[in-house]
Amino acid sequence: MALQHFKVLTFDVVGTLIDFERGMLEYLRRAVPGSDVSDDAFLSAYRQARKREGTLPYPDDLEPVWHLIAPQLGLPDTPALARGFRDSVAAWPAFADSAQALQRLKRRFKLVTMTNAQAWALDHFAQTLGRPFDLEISADDALCEKPDPRYFAYARGRYQGAWGFTQADNLHVAQSQYHDIGASRRLGIATCWIERRHGQKGSGGTIESEHTVPDYHFRTLAELADAVDAGQ
Repeated sequence: MALQHFKVLTFDVVGTLIDFERGMLEYLRRAVPGSDVSDDAFLSAYRQARKREGTLPYPDDLEPVWHLIAPQLGLPDTPALARGFRDSVAAWPAFADSAQALQRLKRRFKLVTMTNAQAWALDHFAQTLGRPFDLEISADDALCEKPDPRYFAYARGRYQGAWGFTQADNLHVAQSQYHDIGASRRLGIATCWIERRHGQKGSGGTIESEHTVPDYHFRTLAELADAVDAGQ
């Protein structure tokens, strides 16, 4: 099916549009200068901490995550550093291609966020990306987090109510196999995997899962925009 068939693109935000790994690592280097903790070690500890039971809403959960991983990694464990880790989301950068690619895609599609982040964090992310979205949906709106099917149903109700589009008109664009690609495929939603960690070892800060083959697969968002413009 040609990409131009779709009418609404729903987006995972953290990890797909916003480079959360870079943002967290920049905070680590800024908050604990001279630390010899490697990037891989920090991201691995973060990933394991995020898999625990009883997580808080994201990114408020970054505060207890710091308290969990700091002792493991030999980092200072103070309330100020933990709070700073949570607050660092306001400065997390977009991937280099995100803002421009979103503006290109906006010419043809309605753009909708489907983020597991809380509304306060989504507000920062949307600002960083240049406010390209026609509809901003956060976990606070859906009252659940992906991969919960209820999130996808909530988003469908929102875009259908706003513009009359059906699930067949929707392409879900995401980086996380665990939170997005597998879940959307199981629900019969067309999926586009943006493989942000292409060529890198391991899964970084993203929870591991079985690999689900998507309908479309690109390494960057710019590649998706190129394919749309080329009529693919």
